[in-house]
Amino acid sequence: DQFMLSIIFHARMRRYECLTADPAAADVVYVPFYAGLDSAMHLGSKDLAARDALSRDVVDWLAQRPEWRAMGGRDHLLVSGRGTWDFIVNPDAVGWGNALMTFPAILNATFLTTEASPWHGNDFAVPFPSHFHPSSDAEVTGWQDRVYEMDRSFLWGFAGGARDGSQRTVRAQIMEQCGRSSRCALLGVPAPGHYAPGRAMRLLESAEFCVQPRGDGYTRKSTFDTILAGCIPVFFHPVSAYLQYIWHLPRDHRSYSVFIPHGDVVERNASIEEVLSRIPPAKVAQMREQVIRLIPTVLYRHPAAKGVTFKDAFDVALERVIDRVAKRRRAAAEGREYVDSIDGKFSWKYDLAQDREKMLAPHEFDPYINT
Repeated sequence: DQFMLSIIFHARMRRYECLTADPAAADVVYVPFYAGLDSAMHLGSKDLAARDALSRDVVDWLAQRPEWRAMGGRDHLLVSGRGTWDFIVNPDAVGWGNALMTFPAILNATFLTTEASPWHGNDFAVPFPSHFHPSSDAEVTGWQDRVYEMDRSFLWGFAGGARDGSQRTVRAQIMEQCGRSSRCALLGVPAPGHYAPGRAMRLLESAEFCVQPRGDGYTRKSTFDTILAGCIPVFFHPVSAYLQYIWHLPRDHRSYSVFIPHGDVVERNASIEEVLSRIPPAKVAQMREQVIRLIPTVLYRHPAAKGVTFKDAFDVALERVIDRVAKRRRAAAEGREYVDSIDGKFSWKYDLAQDREKMLAPHEFDPYINT
């Protein structure tokens, strides 16, 4: 389930080989708070006190702990299991989610979410959980070999359903264009709560390219099902992946995916099929090989697995968090604040470039972020 990320992380962390019972010796302090599950119980609630009660209790409790006070929370890690948007609701207003990430006392902590904000500096996106949780290296290599050899009878495909509202959306255009093409596989989700992962995976495994319009937010779980299926993802907005999963996906997005500006599809009636048809077969083969190489780092292995050597999404994320905290710790020892990201309109550029001159320079994604 896409909202079970916090439970998966907790299960992995409990078996982590480098755990210590001494907080003073720890590189990172993990807080096993299921923030996403708490938020889910109060989505859209008008009872603001009840909505934010548990989050406030956790923050107040943490702030009193000696482990927290040692670095002001800069070495603490929380995993939300939902997108950042569900935790930045105004504490004094009704909204979708709660106010956990707005409380000043907790802003120094590192948050892992399934969808980060391009305008904040303390949240980092990690992959949605998939349906495959291997227990051995052999399972992973066997899976990679299988999807590499798949007979892909369709040029492109879409696993998803229609949304109510305007038809001038990328999703609506996808369903219209795919529905009238013999080279596109379309799996419409029949009704809420009836998503069929087996059928969806078979569709993704049958196509060369798999289109990824926005889901409930900018991102969608299907992006990682697509990679798992060895299908080349096609994005229409940079916040759907390129500005999100900077720890898990290559910075050169052209090496593993296709980008078609959403304005081309919605406003200029661009044919998705024509764009994909123009990509040379050799380039397609290179991109698929890169996608398949990414599979281990975007899935979560079984928490009880032993003897595995590949790094999964958990390993990649934890290494980056440990590195982030180490830099902050060294800076604190020198009497300064280490800044690895910033809040505000340039946060996304800082995450990509980590170079102030490049951060202020024009970027191909400016029209999507600064408007």
